[in-house]
Amino acid sequence: MNYKGIIVSAIHQVLRQMNVEKEIESYLEIPPRAQMGDYAFPCYVLAKELRKAPNLIAADLASAIKHPLIQKVEAIGPYVNFLFAKQTVGEEVVNTILASKEHFGDLGIGNGEKVTIDLSSPNIAKPFSMGHLRSTVIGNALANIMKKCGFTPVKINHLGDWGTQFGKLIHAYKLWGNEEKVKAQPIKELLTLYIRFHEEAEKDPKLEDQGRLWFKRLEDGNEEALTLWKWFRAESLKEFDKIYKLLGIEFDSYKGEAFYNDKMDPVVQELADKNLLEESDGAMVVQLNEYDSPPCLIKKSDGATLYATRDLAAALYRKEEYDFAKALYVVGGEQSLHFKQIFRVLEKMDYSWAKDMHHIPFGMMLKDGKKMSTRKGKLVLLEEVLQEAIELAQQHIESRNPNLQNKTEVAKSVGVGAVIFHDLKNFRLNDIEFSLDAMLTFEGETGPYLQYTHARARSILRKGKLMKQDALSYAAFEDEKAWMLISLLMKFEEVIRYSYEQFDPSHIAKYTVDVAQAFNKYYGAVKILNEDLERGARLQLVEATTIVVKEGLRLLGLKAPEEM
Repeated sequence: MNYKGIIVSAIHQVLRQMNVEKEIESYLEIPPRAQMGDYAFPCYVLAKELRKAPNLIAADLASAIKHPLIQKVEAIGPYVNFLFAKQTVGEEVVNTILASKEHFGDLGIGNGEKVTIDLSSPNIAKPFSMGHLRSTVIGNALANIMKKCGFTPVKINHLGDWGTQFGKLIHAYKLWGNEEKVKAQPIKELLTLYIRFHEEAEKDPKLEDQGRLWFKRLEDGNEEALTLWKWFRAESLKEFDKIYKLLGIEFDSYKGEAFYNDKMDPVVQELADKNLLEESDGAMVVQLNEYDSPPCLIKKSDGATLYATRDLAAALYRKEEYDFAKALYVVGGEQSLHFKQIFRVLEKMDYSWAKDMHHIPFGMMLKDGKKMSTRKGKLVLLEEVLQEAIELAQQHIESRNPNLQNKTEVAKSVGVGAVIFHDLKNFRLNDIEFSLDAMLTFEGETGPYLQYTHARARSILRKGKLMKQDALSYAAFEDEKAWMLISLLMKFEEVIRYSYEQFDPSHIAKYTVDVAQAFNKYYGAVKILNEDLERGARLQLVEATTIVVKEGLRLLGLKAPEEM
């Protein structure tokens, strides 16, 4: 049940009697102190319509609003504060969670419609660095949130498997490559060759020409170039798959840039047929003056197509293949202009569904305040970070709970979870400074803290073993710490909806931390297993908390161990 909606509806009902229609929900606030109430409404937003002082409006509303689930409505200055009936609402919230289990908070707004999500998209023949983590985990969390909201997510890994860099790599391999070394450590060796190419090219610029020549041969279908390219691609995918398995992430499509090679000419032709192409300095562009935007470059003066051409072809293919209701592109903020241009070109092509396409930008993963660079070899490998996190988790388990069953599996869940949560707890547009120490901290607002809270609560339930004959006195929910926890649990659906609307998993991450902190305060203040009439209700509240924490973690891509 949407408890915030109860208050919104109650206010609307009174305002209608006053002949006032006003959007209310966005103005509701959480009071600074829990004793003041569960929600507060600032009446100054009605002063203009009612031509009355806000404190007088507050008094009128407070005296007029009545609802069986609202225990107290109080006017304090210009605010109306609302306090729910703790026992009644607490019983309803907890029993709804226990009955719904992992489906608590499900929203049916998607009606099963498909949402394509372009995420991860690493470059073939380059290592999977920390710089690729953001798109991967943000995109995966958004897919989970979309599914929770009733959509059918389609996760697309638009691999960077085409471009001039492959000509450079082929030339580097022919100059300095060793087949046995590449077979032994494909990504590491290919990266070494790629870095060496750029180091040597600074001394001998002719190498760049040779790299471009080999890419031209690749485009023309040269057998040697194609064989090497396919080999580099296959070896890269094997390496990437190890990382995706560690992260617990699967994809519905691995169609990358190369897939669209034969689909770009029809797009160029369609643009020409619709009189949208113009020549500019020998290149072909689509003008976007009406959007105050630079033109979108479709073909270079030498006839080569560009990323824009490819992304237009991909958009048209995906609409035909999936008939998406929304298309999300989880790509760094530096590509914002590119996607604005793509969407605007599609609008000019008279595709009404262009309005359903969204670029989901995010900040950079920085190292020492600078962007990580593959070309200069300044990068941190994600697989190494994940393995180090798992080893650290293993050490924690050995020191704290050496007899734990499934130690290896739990260490993997905790270590990987620490890395994922370190990213997702941040507002996605913020840059993140890479810090192994911060990422692998097992205290504070971290993934391991949430996982440990879940394991602790499950342990209480194992000890408590709620029996059918246990009395269920919901007077237990009058307790301040219990109500603080319940009032958070009831907001789960609200948080999911907001995360969906903002395309931002950090709201779920922060909310789950709040729930865990409220539970630990409750655990520290109340003797949950005390043999009294309220024991059964307390255990129900603990179980409801585990369901919400586990589901919050799942939406973010983390596992919730039963024991730690």
